[in-house]
Amino acid sequence: MQRPIFLALATLLSLVTSGWPAGSIESTLSNAVSQTFSEVAGSKLKSNELAVALVDLNDLEHPAAADYRGDVPIYPASVIKLFYLAAAHEWMERGKLEDAPELRRALRDMIVESSNDATHYVVDLLTGTTAGPELPEAEMKIWSEKRNAVNRYFQSVGYTNCNMNQKPWGDGPYGRERLFVGKNFANRNALTVNATARLLAQIARGKEVSVERSKQMLELLKRDPSKARPADDCEPDQALDFTAPALPRGVRLWSKAGWTSATRHDAAYIELPNGARFVLVTFTTGHANDRNIIPALARRVIEGWPQ
Repeated sequence: MQRPIFLALATLLSLVTSGWPAGSIESTLSNAVSQTFSEVAGSKLKSNELAVALVDLNDLEHPAAADYRGDVPIYPASVIKLFYLAAAHEWMERGKLEDAPELRRALRDMIVESSNDATHYVVDLLTGTTAGPELPEAEMKIWSEKRNAVNRYFQSVGYTNCNMNQKPWGDGPYGRERLFVGKNFANRNALTVNATARLLAQIARGKEVSVERSKQMLELLKRDPSKARPADDCEPDQALDFTAPALPRGVRLWSKAGWTSATRHDAAYIELPNGARFVLVTFTTGHANDRNIIPALARRVIEGWPQ
């Protein structure tokens, strides 16, 4: 089994690639965050409603990183599906999960279409649990232990301040799923932007599970920001909304977005026409319908990138 090898983002802050003068990635992100707050002042975006992580991948073996509120746990919405995708490939690599056509169909729909139904199937396979009526306390304890399988895996390879044990819902969980999330939803999913950037960078570097499996994950994450918007498109589009409006012509984009009535997030791996490549993860809370914050931040990062 190949385990991910990636320095913690806190350590990466001390590393620089050949394209950056010392400290520039930190100052570039800091300036981008400050300018974004000014640009979207009308949105009344508060300092605790934004979190950002930036990883420079121009040197794949020596990435540099910076963050703003990078280790704060935030409800991730559909960005959690990126972790379930990686876990599924890890399970298949170990022989814990059969590489079957129905699983592949579910993985595709989970990432490309952001299907919650497909995600439910993947989570069931990963954890050996299923939804259903409430269980007696002893059985619920066993069920809960199984449901934490993805948490245990990512904790074993150094991910912290995260919770990855819930299915994404439309109307909400019922029965044993409702019991498991807790009376006040204290056990709901949570990710940090640093953890999300770490995983996406691992995939982009070909180091998540294996080179071949990283390629397969990237293929599902690939977006076309130049495509025409469908006339009947009423839902946010991962390829056209979120980070995409900030990207210049000729850019290449791989991403996983997440949105609810209270959150709007994007985890993006970007390759610019000038050869620059980086991961930019932006989480916002309390501004789910604001289409300007995430691209404004991305635009400022690109403007500050060394030429």
